[in-house]
Amino acid sequence: MAEGVWADAAPRPVGRYPHARRAGGLLFLSGIGPREPATDAVPGNVFDDAGRLVGHDITAQTHAVFANVRAVLEASGARWEDLVDVTVYLTDMAEDFAGYNAVWAEYFPDPATAPCRTTLGIDALPTPIAIELKCVAAPPSLDGR
Repeated sequence: MAEGVWADAAPRPVGRYPHARRAGGLLFLSGIGPREPATDAVPGNVFDDAGRLVGHDITAQTHAVFANVRAVLEASGARWEDLVDVTVYLTDMAEDFAGYNAVWAEYFPDPATAPCRTTLGIDALPTPIAIELKCVAAPPSLDGR
């Protein structure tokens, strides 16, 4: 049976699922967003006087989602370098791809060692976030290397 992982340093999942699950030599992360772990606030979100979301900063959200992914990896006994596949969901591909892609390049400067990546434009996510990552890692500690 696969083992579930919960990370105290990451925001709580928005549903009834673990942050990650180990299976064989792989670690599968649930969708991770940019919410702040302590407050659930979303970095870079801009609200009007009525409390409606009117804008967001994809750079701030991308840095935050990467920090949350790192927290789940570390709680799982994995490292950033163990990522092998990342699916990225953006709610505004046209406006946000360039900003998110620039932050990606900061975290993964060498394409030869970067994980595989797929980026999808979607209509919405379950909370007011502009980006979510679904990751797979292959930590040596899980497969005995």
